[in-house]
Amino acid sequence: MRKPVPASQNQGCTQARPIQGAAAIALSRLPIAAFALLAGFVQTPAARAADSASSAPPVPAAMLSHSDLAYSDLAYSDLVDLAEAAPVVVRAQVRQVTALDAAHASPLRGRARVYVEARTEALLAGRGAVGETLRYLADVPADTRGRPLSLKKRSVLLFARIVPDRVGELQLVAPDGQVLWDPALETRVRGVLAELLAAGAPPKILRVREALYVPGNLTGEGETQMSLTTQSGTPVSLTVVHGPGAVPRWGLSLGEIVDEAAVPPQPGTLTWYRLACTLAPQLPVAANVSASASDRALAEADYGFVRTALGPCGRTR
Repeated sequence: MRKPVPASQNQGCTQARPIQGAAAIALSRLPIAAFALLAGFVQTPAARAADSASSAPPVPAAMLSHSDLAYSDLAYSDLVDLAEAAPVVVRAQVRQVTALDAAHASPLRGRARVYVEARTEALLAGRGAVGETLRYLADVPADTRGRPLSLKKRSVLLFARIVPDRVGELQLVAPDGQVLWDPALETRVRGVLAELLAAGAPPKILRVREALYVPGNLTGEGETQMSLTTQSGTPVSLTVVHGPGAVPRWGLSLGEIVDEAAVPPQPGTLTWYRLACTLAPQLPVAANVSASASDRALAEADYGFVRTALGPCGRTR
């Protein structure tokens, strides 16, 4: 039988130690906001995930591995959440990781807060100088003895914001804003960034403003139009068309004119994300302005039809 590897010999962990020497000096220069890492996170699904992660038990040292910062499990929606919240996205190589003392420890169970020094490899998105050397705080998986996962010499993707007036100092936008890099992940992230920055990118959707079912001249004929409120004020509408004896069809129109040939967005695209990750499970009663009770019921059913067709948002964070 194979003997278990003693925790002290496990290569996947880094011995926790107080910050001292040059690292202590550099850390002392960080702004107070950087120490309040979790408090400074945007309240996105990532921030809510941090709360649920607090109940996760520590991982035995022999089981702790780089899969604890897995990139393969991130869904398209996860990447959009991170990329949209991050003013800068950077690929960097970790050079030094120092565990913080108890006074600055992570409040999340099974996580260790570390001070990371890294070397910039590439700037995937963002403007302004990030510096060749990067410094930031991160919460990483820890074993039962509180020792963080070893990341030294590993490449990571950082979804972060630049600390004002401090070149090279970053603040992650979420507890999992540091993700292990691999070529496939970078390709996916670059694709998401291209969608977000493209001219005519679909706007953020806030809610359904109005839903109206209009019956047609023939039995089984009719149409529901749903107008959506967007953050930018750009008109967006959904249309569900019914024909006698035909399966309902629906589509999305971006702009003032409702496109009669509108089609549903493809899953795994920014337009799909805007709908699938924003629309409420049921049509808000106040938004249903159809004339009769039967028309209101049909509008509600059409909204449910669209919601089912979109499928779940798919977030894993």
